[in-house]
Amino acid sequence: GYFEIDGKLPVNLDGGIMGRGHAIGASGMAQIYNIALQLRGEAGKTQAPKHRIGMAHCSGAGPSSVVGIFAGNN
Repeated sequence: GYFEIDGKLPVNLDGGIMGRGHAIGASGMAQIYNIALQLRGEAGKTQAPKHRIGMAHCSGAGPSSVVGIFAGNN
């Protein structure tokens, strides 16, 4: 339950990239959008208990990789 919606470290609350078909490019933006909703408390049925930090990670073909860390004020 550690990574579940009510666990200590909730992960992939909207299904992750596999839940949206892993549309290249759009996956990273969808992760950022979901993190923004979570930090604002606006994620509806996938809303995790209040957290103040979110992280998105995307890897592309070859050495491409991006990590974003987002902070909220909840």
